Amino acid sequence: MILIAVLFPWLSFFLRGKILSGILCLILQITLIGWLPAAIWAVASRVDGKNEARIRSMKRSMNRHHH
Repeated sequence: MILIAVLFPWLSFFLRGKILSGILCLILQITLIGWLPAAIWAVASRVDGKNEARIRSMKRSMNRHHH
């Protein structure tokens, strides 16, 4: 998925259901100068999404153990 985020940043957003971000990213990517920021944004967003899911999972796990 990281490879997709680097090569096709807009597609990375589309595959995760973030259509508006994907369109904005595609517009940015069309300009050659915008490709690098678009790729960095897509990879950072991907990593952030994985971290958020991990944190939610940890919170659920902790709540179960406290009760």
